[in-house]
Amino acid sequence: MAVVALDSRLNDLVDPNVEVEQIATGFVFTEGPLWNNRDKTLTFSDVRTGIMRRWSEKDGSVVVVREGEANGISNGNTWDRDGNMLTCEHDGRRVSRTLADGTVETFVAKWGDARLNSPNDVITALNGDVVFTDPTYGLRQPDGSIVGQEYPFPGVFRYSLEKGTLQALVRDFDAPNGLALTDDDSKMYICDTRQQIIRVFDVAPDGELSNSRTFCEAKHGDAQGRPDGMKLDSRGNVYLAANSPEGIWVFDPEGKLLGFIGVGESPANLTWGGDDWQTMYVTAQTSVYRLRMKLPGQPVRFAPK
Repeated sequence: MAVVALDSRLNDLVDPNVEVEQIATGFVFTEGPLWNNRDKTLTFSDVRTGIMRRWSEKDGSVVVVREGEANGISNGNTWDRDGNMLTCEHDGRRVSRTLADGTVETFVAKWGDARLNSPNDVITALNGDVVFTDPTYGLRQPDGSIVGQEYPFPGVFRYSLEKGTLQALVRDFDAPNGLALTDDDSKMYICDTRQQIIRVFDVAPDGELSNSRTFCEAKHGDAQGRPDGMKLDSRGNVYLAANSPEGIWVFDPEGKLLGFIGVGESPANLTWGGDDWQTMYVTAQTSVYRLRMKLPGQPVRFAPK
């Protein structure tokens, strides 16, 4: 576990000798971390076991939230504008919504008449619209074939709360995965896992995307990443979980690689938490880790207070 600074500016973001704490372990493939400031808990998905779990800061306990068919193989999670949890479900082929009383309902499952592929990660816009990626990972069979795809591309979608409609934003991704919006919603970052890149787009007031360009590559010497989950900090730096032993890849707002934050395993996702949003939580294979940063991350929108 080590911080590797390729640029001295990384030292302004994280202490070179930061303590990385393993707060929970014994899982298979952790994903979708989501902080709840109200009850000081972290919800996360153990994707390959099909179990959603919740860690408590109060006593360090980990409980099962839901599993099996009721869970739909959960992946990415976030909050909607009413403080309900939105969850991407691979097997369920939907984005579900969990209400305050624990009721789980379908938020969106179809684009027109076509079922979604296998929703992967989800965020909310400032106006409450919901944006999610829909690759075909959950449809892949043991022999590598894709079975059950009902529309002809891996999609990135935006659900308009005002119109009640689902809009396909981008259709030319190989494997869209993690995504993030700048504080003012003017730019959107989207990972393309198989292409090993993050693309960035300009966002119009109506949510349309334009001016696609490559923000960065997850490649550095022998380090080869598979971009997965991603978050921004309060200065617009990009933190990428790329399923590689280097840990979290850190890029400045212009896409220059500042270095790596190692956690001991290969991370698939991360989020910010704590009362000041200055604690980074990392889901990495068998375990969940946390570390304190020198500046706050971008708060999770609409998180319960």
